[in-house]
Amino acid sequence: MTEALDILVFGAHADDAEIGMGGTIAKHVQAGFKVGICDLTEAEMSSNGTVELRKQEAAAASSILGLNMRSNLGLPDRGLEPSKSQIELIVSEIRTFKPRVVFAPYWVDRHPDHVAASQLIEEAVFNAKLRRYMPELPAVQVSQLIYYYINDVDQVSLIVDISDFHETKRNALMAYRSQFDAAAAGSDRVATPLTNRYVERVEARDSLLGQARGWAYAEGFALKRPHAVQFF
Repeated sequence: MTEALDILVFGAHADDAEIGMGGTIAKHVQAGFKVGICDLTEAEMSSNGTVELRKQEAAAASSILGLNMRSNLGLPDRGLEPSKSQIELIVSEIRTFKPRVVFAPYWVDRHPDHVAASQLIEEAVFNAKLRRYMPELPAVQVSQLIYYYINDVDQVSLIVDISDFHETKRNALMAYRSQFDAAAAGSDRVATPLTNRYVERVEARDSLLGQARGWAYAEGFALKRPHAVQFF
């Protein structure tokens, strides 16, 4: 029997979750929460790296973060769409791992795959709770759907202090050498925005978010519905 997760993070590509919320993932893992990542595609359209190399890098990043699981649905890179078949695969993932909270990419982003992934996951979270939809798997009610930022930040609803996990996040990101290391070996490489100090820009963003609360580093999130908080 598959062990239920506290948090399931969806990304269009391996490294999306690490960019947007690697520190938050590491923080919750250390606190004892069960956290997993599901990558929707194999990033086969990436300008640098191969599918096999991206899988190896994702495995290394998963180990650094201490994930309980990581999966890949093998959906087409640059081919994400809110089709019945794609939604059903994501619903199956949610019902298999029964997360309390699901994270998805923010619904506005300069990469079309991130936008498409956001819509797909929102549809799947809704359908996952319908008992007559795919009745062969028990329905799952996710308590909250939270959106993380990849390239841009807008209307932050939640902020998480990741000051103590900044190095873990950086190490997880640098596991993706094919994407972020301009000096990575290989003749079949091209310059992209990711190879041009992208990790440093992510760190600058996290530093600016933390500054608003007097923290060294923070990650921001967006919500579409209110998040319940218990005060003791």
